[in-house]
Amino acid sequence: MSNLEAIQSFSAVKGEPSWMSAKRQKAFEVIDQLALPVIERVRYHRWPLFDGDFAQEDELIGNVADFSQLSDNPLVVQNGAQTVLEQLPQELIEQGVIFTDIFTAMREHESLVQKYFMTTALKADEDKLSAWHQAYFNSGVFLYIPKNVEVTLPIEAIFYQNSYSKTPFNKHVLIVAEENSKLEYLERFQTAGGGDVQISANIVVEVIAKNGARVKFSAVDRLGKNVTTFISRRGHVLKDAMIDWALGVMNDGNVIADFDSDLVGNGAHAELKAVAISTGKQVQGIDTRVTNFGQHSIGHILQHGVILEAGTLTFNGIGHIIRGAKGADAQQESRVLMLSDKARSDANPILLIDENEVTAGHAASIGRVDPEELYYLMSRGIPQHEAERLVIRGFLGAVITAIPLREVQEEFIEVIEKKLAKGH
Repeated sequence: MSNLEAIQSFSAVKGEPSWMSAKRQKAFEVIDQLALPVIERVRYHRWPLFDGDFAQEDELIGNVADFSQLSDNPLVVQNGAQTVLEQLPQELIEQGVIFTDIFTAMREHESLVQKYFMTTALKADEDKLSAWHQAYFNSGVFLYIPKNVEVTLPIEAIFYQNSYSKTPFNKHVLIVAEENSKLEYLERFQTAGGGDVQISANIVVEVIAKNGARVKFSAVDRLGKNVTTFISRRGHVLKDAMIDWALGVMNDGNVIADFDSDLVGNGAHAELKAVAISTGKQVQGIDTRVTNFGQHSIGHILQHGVILEAGTLTFNGIGHIIRGAKGADAQQESRVLMLSDKARSDANPILLIDENEVTAGHAASIGRVDPEELYYLMSRGIPQHEAERLVIRGFLGAVITAIPLREVQEEFIEVIEKKLAKGH
């Protein structure tokens, strides 16, 4: 069976509408015509990012979650490409909230998915990896918040990657927040099981924030060392809307990431806080971009990273103020701590200013743990290793404190502790 026939067969098995089958085929036809996205100072062109196997998902050995401990907040859990749990309180259903797997959404809410799926925040013809995603995505979720609806409970999605499976981890998350809606969304990507199968992951997240919407988006990425990952998180922010991103990039394998917010409307606002840790011989390249199209729009980027052993971490921060965006504000800060002589890092601030009467600035630094901070803690009887750990945790704290669930904050801290212990 050819690759195109495999795509068509998968689409038919999933019962996709004809327009989605057509989108897949159109993307497949242009893959070879498109270039890879440019991630400055990261050589990833030989990485195995193009595994198009649509094999049946293997069953995960053991339990991936303790469902007896679940709270009553909105929740979707997926094991590989399979949805194993969906939970949405009746009161939110009555308000018109939708939170379900992407294929169910295509069938039951077809017009909404068709309107926004890779049409607004990201388009398939942008680059080779985006086209590949549209052709080969095999699972995901759809979240829809109607106009004027405020969801007070955290909305949670947990995506387990089966370490025994050869099925690529190709997830699509589509979030639409209508006018003056409000939500907190938390997603976790995590490898489960003790397998060592080498696979690729191609993850796309699209967030559309309509006029006046407020979206607080948190994520903890924990894919394993055998997963080579491309992840693109895109925000499309309209008038007076806001997306507040808090992203923890804690994967163990090689990663290229593209975190991009388009401030389309006047008064649009994006705050992006991202932290990452590189260990072993891991290579991570993270592009974080905010583009100010609207007048008086605000885009702030804060990136903090830690590198241990022979790891490599590159932060590219891009702030672009488009002509006509008077009163726009673009600020960014990228800081990296290197805890090994073999560590490699780049922190590249880029400001592109096409308009007068704007505010813009950047800061970047690469260095070691501040000796004065260590001395202060050690002078109070704290051992050096413990003092260093506390300084690093504080350095990464901006994202930890932004996560809405206390138990996930604790999980995030545990991941950081494990990485630091391994690196030392």
